[in-house]
Amino acid sequence: MTLSRHDLEQGRMRELYVAAVAPGHALDDTALASSLAATLARKPKGAGWWVFAYGSLLWNPIFPIAEQRVAIVHGLHRRFCLRSLAARGTRERPGLVLGLEPGGACRGVLLRLPSTLAREELKLLWRREMVVGSYRPVWVRARAGARTVTALAFVVRRDHPQYARLSLDQEADTIATACGAFGSSCDYLMHTRTALAGYGIVDRYLERVADAVRLTQRGGGAGRGKK
Repeated sequence: MTLSRHDLEQGRMRELYVAAVAPGHALDDTALASSLAATLARKPKGAGWWVFAYGSLLWNPIFPIAEQRVAIVHGLHRRFCLRSLAARGTRERPGLVLGLEPGGACRGVLLRLPSTLAREELKLLWRREMVVGSYRPVWVRARAGARTVTALAFVVRRDHPQYARLSLDQEADTIATACGAFGSSCDYLMHTRTALAGYGIVDRYLERVADAVRLTQRGGGAGRGKK
């Protein structure tokens, strides 16, 4: 089952985390509204309504898209560094999803919200990305060809309980087996790779993870880190 707009409108993401962990683990609507208001207050003057997609937003954005551009953000890179306790895993067998970490660079896609709908659509985006407060929403500078665009990006919080710093082998072991309410961690990985390839982007890190996951699923995980 894939996350849908209806799920967000009905607050299902929060319900899943309340059931999987505890009521206080997921942000309520008041906390989400406060976070969104604070982020919009920091929105640079003249910036448009761009969101930088680097993971599931690439292949399941849900919100309407007025324009999209391949872009690169310097100073951040994607990594499977956030445990999923409901959507792509469970509390007993956590999955992994992507976050942006400091350092390096990340190639992704800029998605522009229609300006007349932007504020309302961001409320739903907050229910999705900020459900447990594991990301820090920031305004970044993204290079799209000859143009530099200010966009909203979700950077992982290293102080969050679901943050995970794992080896490649540990990431592969987790992704190979974890599954949650909205599908498996492996599907998440493969959908992201396919979506990036559709934009002409090959992420070498994701390719290494995918190779390691396939090896694990074939039963050849032991000792692969020694190669």
